[in-house]
Amino acid sequence: MKILVLNGSPRPKGNTAALSAAFAEGATGAGHEVEVANVGRMKVGGCLGCEYCHKAGNGVCVQKDEMAELLPKLKEAEMVVFASPIHYWSFSGQLQAAISRFYAIGKPTAKKYAMLLSSGSPGVYDAPVSQYHSMVGYFGGEDLGVHCVPGDADEAALAKVRAFGAGL
Repeated sequence: MKILVLNGSPRPKGNTAALSAAFAEGATGAGHEVEVANVGRMKVGGCLGCEYCHKAGNGVCVQKDEMAELLPKLKEAEMVVFASPIHYWSFSGQLQAAISRFYAIGKPTAKKYAMLLSSGSPGVYDAPVSQYHSMVGYFGGEDLGVHCVPGDADEAALAKVRAFGAGL
């Protein structure tokens, strides 16, 4: 299975990066093709709502940024994993900008989805989990699970996420 992990963290060595890597390690070990796209460090602007993609662009966004590299990968992915730190009770702004740009293609063609969330505190996951479930329902996909890791992504947390990837 082709899996695209959208890592929304701007921190290349943070907890979300560690969770993304552990998931990728487990899934790759199980024979899946995994790519981690570090959208948190990419230049991706939010959707402008200009309708160019639908009226003149034939699914191509008018903005010329790094989302142009992600949209073809999103179309090919059989599974999409959203990975994000919690920034003030939500996905990172970087991941949210990328998600808003899905609009150019309508809905991803992936049939399976999952989410990895990290935060410094427990009890801050309700809003992004609700948004994730709404998105997966709209996309018509299968929810394979949400993994929330408050505090540091220690070896026990990484082992659970690695096992999740390996069990696909």
